Amino acid sequence: MRYGEEKEAKKEAFRKYLESSGVMDSLTKVLVALYEQNDKPSSAVEFIQQKLGGPSLSEYEKLQAEMSDLRIKYNELLATHQETCKKLDDITKSCQKDTPAKETINLDGSNGVPSE
Repeated sequence: MRYGEEKEAKKEAFRKYLESSGVMDSLTKVLVALYEQNDKPSSAVEFIQQKLGGPSLSEYEKLQAEMSDLRIKYNELLATHQETCKKLDDITKSCQKDTPAKETINLDGSNGVPSE
């Protein structure tokens, strides 16, 4: 197969994919709705995004700001968590040093030390 034929085959396969997945139909409907608008919107892209169910530019910017705030909060909470885990680990190690080793008792009642 020549390069040109291969390229055309890929285009055709992609076109069929878009048609079978409903993309072509959705885009056609949105473009027809834009065409039929008496007062054309100032931003055709924003119009298309809204018709396809995406957020408007202002909503997108608001979501971006919220995501940024949440990332900051997440990083703060993660740092606090790591600090708390370190403190807990230090306390646990301190308690283990202060507590004498306990004598183990076997199920048979012996303390694990061989009798003479």
